Amino acid sequence: MIKIYSIAKSLKNAEFWLLGIGSSLIAINLTTVLRHEKFTSAYISFLFFLTIYFLVQEKRHNLNLESEIFSSCLGTLVIVLVFINSTFQINIGILSILPPLMSGFGVALLASGYQGLKQYRKELLILVFLTIRSFLVLLPYQIDISLLAAKLSTALLWYTGFQVNRSGVMINLPTGSIEVYPGCAGIDIIIDLLSLAVLFIFLFNLSLQQKIIVPIVAATLGFIVNGFRVALMAIFVAQGNKQAFYYWHQGDGSLIFSMIATLFFGCFCWFLLSRNERENQNTTDYSR
Repeated sequence: MIKIYSIAKSLKNAEFWLLGIGSSLIAINLTTVLRHEKFTSAYISFLFFLTIYFLVQEKRHNLNLESEIFSSCLGTLVIVLVFINSTFQINIGILSILPPLMSGFGVALLASGYQGLKQYRKELLILVFLTIRSFLVLLPYQIDISLLAAKLSTALLWYTGFQVNRSGVMINLPTGSIEVYPGCAGIDIIIDLLSLAVLFIFLFNLSLQQKIIVPIVAATLGFIVNGFRVALMAIFVAQGNKQAFYYWHQGDGSLIFSMIATLFFGCFCWFLLSRNERENQNTTDYSR
């Protein structure tokens, strides 16, 4: 009886320490993102960590929390490197985006050892996607869709009755012109929506077809919503309204369009889940 109580107590202590270490690493990573990136990136990162927390909580009673010496030492070393990176604010190119993945890998090794890593496949894969997202955020101008954005905004202006023509990435109205730079082409909104699409796929049971459709819809919505934003800025330039232009270009207006795109994507996800629920209900009723 005493031995069983001792084992149970040690497991509770292990869970407590792992929770404390994990929480500290999450706080460190979020602080680092806030320090070097936009608020939107911190918000997305928080959602990634929150998703991982829910996934681990859902299966916490089935986890095997046994780690051998080598795995524990390696996990501890990786976690210490994350703390050192945070303390000295080391920012060496691609290495600056690895701490979240290193944190998850270190905690998994410390909790369950090398053999137990397979228990955290989803969680580690989510951190891989977060790392890829951070890499894309670091290199936004390497993905140049400015010509496509200019074509879309020109079409939107033309169909709404404006006298507009395009020359490359230049959108020309009778009284003013704007140039669509790579940073204004909507790649930031697209990356954010694709990040939300990844979380949606991991959180809910979707068919293979739906898993393919969801990121396509996310990228398309981000591109179209940004097309309206660029068209609106072209109108402000043509009207000579510089204050409105800067508001929608660099101010809070740009965040409003991100919120609109997120809202549309949320509505699509809600529709998809409602449809799946109705189909499951119909299948259940039919089987009866």
